[in-house]
Amino acid sequence: MKPPCKHCGAPVPASAPVPEFCCGGCQFVWNLIHEQKLDAFYQLTSGSITTPQSSLVFHARDYRWLSGLAAAAEQSPTAELRLGIQGISCGACVWLIERLFLRMPGSISARVDSTSAEIYLRWESGKCDLAAYAAQLQKFGYLVGPAGVATPPPMRNLTLRMGIAAALALNVMLFSLPSYLGMEATDQFADLFSRICAVLASLSIAIGGSYFFQRSFHSLRAGYLHMDLPISLGLIAAYAGSMFAWLRNEESFLYFDFVSIFTFLMLAGRWTQQRAVLANRNHLLQMAIRPGPVDVEQPDGTLLQTPAENLSYGDIFHLPSGAHVPVRASLLNPQAGFGLAWINGESEPGVFRAGALIPAGAANLEREPVRCRAAEAWPDSQLARLLRIETRPEAHNDLMEKIIRYYLLAVLGISAMGFAIWWHSAGLYPALQVAISILIVSCPCAAGVAVPLAQEMVVAGLRRRGVYVRVHDFWQRLARVRKIIFDKTGTLTLETLVLTNRDALTGLSSAHRQVLWSMVAESLHPVAACLREELLTHHDQLEPLRDCELSETTGMGIELRQGDNVWRLGRPEWAGGEGGTAFTLNAVALCSFHFAEHVRPEARQQTQALLQRGFEVFLLSGDRAEKAAKMAAELGIPREHAFGALSPEDKAAWVARHAAADGLMFGDGANDSLAFDQALCCGTPAIDRGLLEHKADFFLTGRSLAGIGALFACAELRRKVVRRVFAFAVGYNSLAISACLAGWMSPLVAAIIMPASSLVSIGLVWVTLNSHRGTDSMEQDARLSPPCSTAAA
Repeated sequence: MKPPCKHCGAPVPASAPVPEFCCGGCQFVWNLIHEQKLDAFYQLTSGSITTPQSSLVFHARDYRWLSGLAAAAEQSPTAELRLGIQGISCGACVWLIERLFLRMPGSISARVDSTSAEIYLRWESGKCDLAAYAAQLQKFGYLVGPAGVATPPPMRNLTLRMGIAAALALNVMLFSLPSYLGMEATDQFADLFSRICAVLASLSIAIGGSYFFQRSFHSLRAGYLHMDLPISLGLIAAYAGSMFAWLRNEESFLYFDFVSIFTFLMLAGRWTQQRAVLANRNHLLQMAIRPGPVDVEQPDGTLLQTPAENLSYGDIFHLPSGAHVPVRASLLNPQAGFGLAWINGESEPGVFRAGALIPAGAANLEREPVRCRAAEAWPDSQLARLLRIETRPEAHNDLMEKIIRYYLLAVLGISAMGFAIWWHSAGLYPALQVAISILIVSCPCAAGVAVPLAQEMVVAGLRRRGVYVRVHDFWQRLARVRKIIFDKTGTLTLETLVLTNRDALTGLSSAHRQVLWSMVAESLHPVAACLREELLTHHDQLEPLRDCELSETTGMGIELRQGDNVWRLGRPEWAGGEGGTAFTLNAVALCSFHFAEHVRPEARQQTQALLQRGFEVFLLSGDRAEKAAKMAAELGIPREHAFGALSPEDKAAWVARHAAADGLMFGDGANDSLAFDQALCCGTPAIDRGLLEHKADFFLTGRSLAGIGALFACAELRRKVVRRVFAFAVGYNSLAISACLAGWMSPLVAAIIMPASSLVSIGLVWVTLNSHRGTDSMEQDARLSPPCSTAAA
C-alpha cells in the first residue's frame, strides 16, 4: 500500500506522476512551504489530514476588488480590514496564513478566526500590497474574498439560547438537590427553593423551549410533522404538570429540574447538528459569482466603467482579459479566442471572427481586452439565469412524519388510558402523576442528543476525506437517490489538460524552459495552463525573461522575440514544427507537446462501484456527442446513458423528465446550474467559481472522486447508527412507560433515567462509528451492499 500524500495525507492514486503526492497541486505547495522555510506547518498538523490541493494554486485570479477595499480602509495611519478566507482545515493553516501576512512589508497583525473562516488584517496605510498577499495565499491553496456575515443570526440565536439554558439547568439542579437528599417541605428554605426552581423552569421554557414551540407551530402550519413536536409536547406536559402540582403543593410530581435539563440537552443536540453543517459552509467563501464591470464606450469616445448588470442592447463594451462575456454579444475585433468549457462544456477553446455572436458566459482568453457589441440586455442574458441562486425548500421526510404521527397517537393514547385507570382506582392526583410521567419519559431525549451527535461525527469523518455536506436535509434526500448524473468536462475530467509526453519538457535545457515559462506564465489558453502547471510542479527557479516582446496570435499560438531570436509555441504549421503543439526557435523544432483530457483519479472505480450497487449512471455533456460516448466507454457507463451536445436547458429538461425524484447531479460549470435546480440532490468538485458550490448539497475538495464512494458509505453507516439509536429508544420507552403505568415513576427517577438514557445512546453512537476504523473499509462495505430503499431519520 502506498504511503499517504506528504502534503495533505490523502491516499495517493496509482496514476499519480509522483508517488509521494496525490496530485501536482500538493507537490507544488509542499515545495513552496519548504522553499520559504515554513516547515513548521507540517509539525503543527500533527499527522492530521489537510485539504488536498486543486489547480487553483497554479492559475492567477483578478484581485482588483481587493485593492479597492484596501484603498477604502486606508483612511487612517493604521488600516484594518476583515476578509473571508477559504481552505482552512486545521490549526496549521491558521499559523501559515498569519505568518505569510506578517512577512509582508507594512504588516502589523493578522488574526484568523477558523470558526467563521475570516481573517482580520491590520497594516500601515500605503505600505502593504494586499492584492500581492492574496495572490501569495492562493499559491498555498487559500482563497480570499469579501467578508460575509460571520455567523448567521439563527446560529447566534441558538448558541445564546443554549448557553442560557445550560446556566438555568445547573441552577435548577442545585436548588432541587436538597429535596432529593431529604429536605422536608416544612423546612425553612424549602418554599424558597421551590419558588426559585419554578422561576428558573419558567425561564427555561420561555428562552429554550420556545425554540421548539415556534418550529413545531411553523411545521404544523406548513402541514407536516417535525421531531420538534414530541419534544414540545414533553416540555409542555412537564412544565404544565409541575406548575399545577406546585400551585397545589403536591411535591410528588414536580419536574422543574427535568424541564430545564431536557431543554438544555435538546438545544445542545440541535446546536451540534447545526454546527456541523455551518463548519462546512464556512469552508467556502460566502460571495457568489457576479459578472465584473466592463468599460462601455460613450458617445464622445471615452470609456465608462459600468456594472455588467447595466448593459443594454447595442452597448459597445471592452471585456477585460479572463472575464466572462456577460451578455450575448457580437465581436468587433478581427478575431479573438474564448473558453467555452464553463458555459457549454466544450473542452476546446473557440476562435471567433469579427461579427460572430459570442455566447454569454464565454471567457476571454486574449491577453488584452476585446471589443464587443451587446446583442441583448442583462435581464435577457442566459448567464443571468444561470447565475441565479434560489434557496431550495427543506425536504420533508415522509417516513419520519409517519413515525412521529404513530408515536404521538400511541403516547397520547397510553397516557389517556393510564389516567383513566388510575383515576378510577386511586383518584385525580395519582392519575395526573401517571399521565404526566408517561408524557415526560416518552420524550425523544436519547434520539434528540444521539442522532445529532452521529450526524456531526459522520460529517466530520467525511470532511477528513475532502467531502463537505452543506445542507441539513441532505441525508434524507440522498437515501432516495437511484440515478447518478455526471457532467463531463471539469467534472469527470481534470480542470486542465494533461501533458502526455512529460519527457519532452524534461528534455529541454533550463534556458529553453525559462523561455517557455515566459510564454505561458500569463496566458489563459488551456494548453498554456497545462504547461504552466507542469513547470511550476516539477521545475524550480522560474523567472520570466526581460527585454523581450510577447504576442499571441488567436488560434495559432504564442510568439516571443528577444533580439534576433524568435520562439513560437502553437500549431505546427504556424510555429514550424511537426505534430502536436510545437515549440520552436527560429522555425527549428525544439520539441512537440501532446495533450489529452484525463479523467479524475478514482473516476472509473467510483462509476463501477455505483453501477455494482444498483445505481443507474448517466453522462450529460455539452461537449460533442462522440467525446461523451468515448468518455462513457472509458468509465464503463452504458452507451445509451451518455448524451452529448446538450445546452444548459437540455440538461435541465432531461433531469426534470428522468431524475427529478431520484437523481443526484454532479457538475462543475455554469452549464450545470439549471440541472442542479431540477435534481433531487446535487454536488460539485468546483469550489473556486462562486456559483455551484453555493447551490450544491455537498462539494469535494482535491482532484479525486473517491469522496463519492465515501459519501454513500457514510450515508449507509449513518442509517445503521440511527436505526440502533431508535431501536434503543423504543426499548427504553417501553420500559419507562411500563414503570409509569405501574406508578413507580417519580421526579427523582425521571431525573436519573433521562440523562442515563442519553449517555447510553451516545455510547451506542460512539461504539458503532468507531467500529469502522477507516473510510476505506466503509467504502468497501458500501460497494457490496445495495442502496437503502427507504429514507432514514
